[in-house]
Amino acid sequence: MAQKPRIEYFVEPDAAALARRAAQYFVEKINESVASRGRARVAISGGSTPKAAFALMADPKQPWRAKMPWDKLELFWVDERCVPPDHPDSNYRMTREALLDHVPIDAGNIHRMEGELEPEAAAARYESLLRDTFRLEGAQTPRFDLIQLGMGPDGHTASLFPHTQAIHEMSRLVVSNHVPQQKESWRTTLTWPVINQGASVFFLIGGAEKAARIQEVFMGPRDPERLPSQLIRPAGGILALILDRDAAALLPPANAEGRGLVERDR
Repeated sequence: MAQKPRIEYFVEPDAAALARRAAQYFVEKINESVASRGRARVAISGGSTPKAAFALMADPKQPWRAKMPWDKLELFWVDERCVPPDHPDSNYRMTREALLDHVPIDAGNIHRMEGELEPEAAAARYESLLRDTFRLEGAQTPRFDLIQLGMGPDGHTASLFPHTQAIHEMSRLVVSNHVPQQKESWRTTLTWPVINQGASVFFLIGGAEKAARIQEVFMGPRDPERLPSQLIRPAGGILALILDRDAAALLPPANAEGRGLVERDR
């Protein structure tokens, strides 16, 4: 019998504490993976919230930089805008400026999505990269050690936007996705079955403007066509949320340690 999905959440008082919690979470999960498998393969998202955590991990004055096994880390992306790597909207550029330019990670372990290519070519290239890196055969799916997601005000995650083709894709690992609601843009994204195979999957979300959507996504009726974040149901049965107090305002109150739990019946 499949496990009942369980949502664990951690609530921090403000944006600064949220970034610290996220940096600590990255370091802990990556070290756990290195201890058990000798390496950590991590897929990350863009946005201002992870940017703050990345900057902390890169800062030599903070504790997390020295605790990270940079030589054992392989970095991938959950999604990317179809723009060149130096474009202001590039998820890769944000990560490079906040993190990669400041830490001793081997360039060969940085696997960016090539947003400068034609969208379908970018998706095909990244799927080939995943198949080669993870040594996949046939219908096998990669299993990332850690996947970090965000969530938009419309309930999208990765580049799985409401009412777009990518949310219906179940056989491919990576797809290009036309997103009319984002100025007719194109994105490259991991598909949700790939995300759900991650050993650890967590959402990192801050801001009061997300509170109502968080409640709807994680406690309301299922409607993944409209709320694609509901597609994220990790195979291990546990999904983690790292939130600030404003984002968590409409969830059941957390305990004294800032932890809460929602168990879904479907």
